[in-house]
Amino acid sequence: MRLRKIPGIEKKLESYPNIVILNPSLYKNNWHNYFGNSHPIHLELGMGRGKFITALAAKYPDINFIGMEYKPELILKAVQRMTISRRNAVFLLGNANNIPDIVAPREISRIYLNFSDPWPKKRHAKRRLTSRGFLERYKQILAPGAEIHLKTDNRDFFQFSLNEFANCGFYLKNISLDLHKDNFLENITTEYEERFLESTPIFRCVAVHPGNDRAHK
Repeated sequence: MRLRKIPGIEKKLESYPNIVILNPSLYKNNWHNYFGNSHPIHLELGMGRGKFITALAAKYPDINFIGMEYKPELILKAVQRMTISRRNAVFLLGNANNIPDIVAPREISRIYLNFSDPWPKKRHAKRRLTSRGFLERYKQILAPGAEIHLKTDNRDFFQFSLNEFANCGFYLKNISLDLHKDNFLENITTEYEERFLESTPIFRCVAVHPGNDRAHK
């Protein structure tokens, strides 16, 4: 469903300074100071309406969570659904293309990619958030041994992602071809995921950063 444009939306978002950051590049290499602690930082790219990232923040208070979304209308919906402002969660208006300008090397301990746009046409493969270009960007910000957690309902995108992870030196674990049938106990669902719990298999994997220092040069 297409989002309705909201006039003056950035002004509306400015009224939530403790939850929303509109100029995240200002905090590069300073995210731990922003959160006021040295806890691990987990990043969700394409957080949508924020159900997943806010549930994680409530469950794990000793982890800092950043939700990034490039559509301001979705960020506003995420803010409006929050019943409690959490000090360990923040929403960024930004694009994954610019992630090295927003986060410094080794600042991130985990990335979540939940139901990213599969861009099914071959000519659009470079736009997929698991394509080589994006994975090389992630290597710049991930700490050695950090993980990328991927969920999707698109089999072709999942197969593409597994190949790209392997080709970029990540090693894979916890691969599931039907997450809900596997009864993965730690799974926190997204809004999109809940619509298809009974009808569509969910593919999941974890890709582990190889810890090669050359990725940070």
